[in-house]
Amino acid sequence: MNAPPGPSSTEGRPDAIRPGLAAAWPICLGYIPIGAALGVLAQKAGLHPLDVGVMSLLVFAGSAQFIGISMLSAGAGTLAVIMTTFVVNLRHLLMSAALAVHLRGLPKGILALYAYGVTDESFAVNMTRFRTGSWDWRRALVVNTVSNLTWIAATIIGCYAGELIPAGAFGIGYALTAMFICLLIMQTRTRLHILAAAVAGLLAVGLSLLMEGNLYVVIASLVAATVCLPLAGGKRISTAERNGP
Repeated sequence: MNAPPGPSSTEGRPDAIRPGLAAAWPICLGYIPIGAALGVLAQKAGLHPLDVGVMSLLVFAGSAQFIGISMLSAGAGTLAVIMTTFVVNLRHLLMSAALAVHLRGLPKGILALYAYGVTDESFAVNMTRFRTGSWDWRRALVVNTVSNLTWIAATIIGCYAGELIPAGAFGIGYALTAMFICLLIMQTRTRLHILAAAVAGLLAVGLSLLMEGNLYVVIASLVAATVCLPLAGGKRISTAERNGP
């Protein structure tokens, strides 16, 4: 049986808490206003704080929850909400495929627990550190867990404060966009990454004008990755040829 990945596979769990917390706090700072905004919207839609807490616990997907609450407010049916949020979260297939390389040999129970906590933000933070070779699954799991708890608490608090906090107060509407911009910058390390981001962004904008829903996000990501993959392969081959055997 393969050993769990990461250079610190022999380290105890306490050794993973401090670096995990250090990596997670920027995510938590971003989740507080966004989660509060979600709670405010949920309260306006007639949801109870317990409802919001259960939703955040079971779903833990900000974009899906925002869309779900918006659809519920508009009177959409259950099936429509489920299908829409399912399509929105299809990007998790891409993130899971990328993370699988760094989580080989782990028991299925730990993989399931880790998969539950994967979000765009935790994926970006953990992948950046996995690539350095100094990260392991324990630290990554701390990032996921702390982020999850912060999100749940923020959404519940926002729902309780819904009567006092207007939906657009404190720049909450821009918080999600700002956080994704920061995550994109963290992932951009070479010109190829810039090219992939540009292709995905331009294609997503174009497709959004032609189709309804959010499937264009997944399509744009797949196309950009497909276009840039041969370039990445050629770059690796050229580097290997220069360095020799």
